[in-house]
Amino acid sequence: MTSRLLPLLACIPLLAMPLLAQEPSAVEIQDLSTRNADFAARLYRAIASTTDDNVLLSPFTVSLGLAALMSGADGSTREQLLQGLSLNALDYLRIPELFQSVRDSMAQSGFVNQGIGILPRQQFKVDSTYRDIVQTKYGGNVQGLDYSDGAAKDTINQFFSTYTREQVKEVVSAIDPQTQMMLITAVFFQGQFALTFNTSFTQDERFYVNKYKIAMVPMMFRSDKYYLAYDRSLKLGVLKLPMTGGAAMLVLLPDEDVDYTSIDEEITGERFQGWLKQLKRTRLEVQLPRFILEQSYSLQKVLPGLGISEVFQDSADFSGIGGETGLRLSEVVHKAAIIVDETSSTGNAHAPNIFASLPPRLTVNRPFLFLIYHQATSSILFMGRVIDPTKK
Repeated sequence: MTSRLLPLLACIPLLAMPLLAQEPSAVEIQDLSTRNADFAARLYRAIASTTDDNVLLSPFTVSLGLAALMSGADGSTREQLLQGLSLNALDYLRIPELFQSVRDSMAQSGFVNQGIGILPRQQFKVDSTYRDIVQTKYGGNVQGLDYSDGAAKDTINQFFSTYTREQVKEVVSAIDPQTQMMLITAVFFQGQFALTFNTSFTQDERFYVNKYKIAMVPMMFRSDKYYLAYDRSLKLGVLKLPMTGGAAMLVLLPDEDVDYTSIDEEITGERFQGWLKQLKRTRLEVQLPRFILEQSYSLQKVLPGLGISEVFQDSADFSGIGGETGLRLSEVVHKAAIIVDETSSTGNAHAPNIFASLPPRLTVNRPFLFLIYHQATSSILFMGRVIDPTKK
């Protein structure tokens, strides 16, 4: 009897397996975060290499969306998604539970507002089990849309505006009526620093955008004990700014004689983990520019370079989404917005102490990179590059 069951068990689809899954262990969660960090770095490098402007993306939100798509894929389409996401060494049947566990940990903090939408054409019948998995495991939504209807654009924008507290209002500006399926991810973040900057100490300072341009920007100030590291191989200062809710920002400031593009090329998940281990607490005066970023990317132009291409081809296998064939991904849109400011006008940020020996000062007055991560799981929520703080 047992021998007869084995072939049947091997054929149980991914959609049915999460119901049997056990609670992920801490080791599994750390393994997922390490792999997500690798994908985050590769995605950042791919996007940053295409522009000289500010950069902002949420690698974790993109990973969530693509992993949700993977749960409805089969065959080589699924294998390519796993490989591209750096998840190929994991048991793919465990992936939905792993992402849900990380999401649950983040939800307790409540500092990220994101929306994930898998939007096939309306004629495609979506399996209710798949719809439930995307919602419960990945926090996303699956909804059929009539792309030939001009109202589809408004439907999409309204959906993501709601999920981002109306901070991301226009995710798409136009839609091809021949669209087969879209994957859209949007996210907004405004965290509060655990060591708040007081607005009374903020003043306009010079920010050296490049050799030929200087911008005057509101520069926040605080003197306190911070965690700091220095990467000698890259000539890069690393400053940790803890945030409420369990997040933290890493500010990556290249030395004055170092081009930020050389840092872009060296960003890896392994380096991220190494910086965290090198951080040491020290008294420091910090000057950081206030900035607001909002960026949007069409990732169908980027993902093939990361090994994810079959999803866009007629040979794509998304039979797990609804059992039908002939569905392929037409567009992958990612939009992210972030506000970094004092977030408090009454914080007890320390002013310079003129009656004691002055601590070292770190003034972030030239192009820098940053990461915002969830400390409990080491998940990279945001990666960005600020070339000019006066521009979004």
